[in-house]
Amino acid sequence: MASEIEAVRRALETVPGIPCAGEAPVFAEPWQAQAFAMALTLQQRGVFSWNEWADELGNQIKTAIAQGDPDDGTTYYRHWLATLERLVARKGIASPETLDRYYHAWDHAADRTPHGQTIELKADDFR
Repeated sequence: MASEIEAVRRALETVPGIPCAGEAPVFAEPWQAQAFAMALTLQQRGVFSWNEWADELGNQIKTAIAQGDPDDGTTYYRHWLATLERLVARKGIASPETLDRYYHAWDHAADRTPHGQTIELKADDFR
């Protein structure tokens, strides 16, 4: 637990713009916390450094702003997720095709799941 807290502190110090309440990150939706946790875990496992992450996230945000992103904080975790996907593909953890396949599977699973219930992937979601 202490190492997780320290990792979160390092992330908050290194990666700009993480929405916080006091010393803790805050999330508007569960997927944002999950994306944060995935990036934290991959950094802890040495897949990338926080400096590499911050540079990539900064580039993602700059590109989005140049394409008309409002840069008002509402899209921050969308940029976080796009950065995560890009680094995962670049590091060879999952190909862009695999990421796309899972994206569409999750979309399909979400469409068939009643509001408020847990989304579960099934084999049919990958067709």
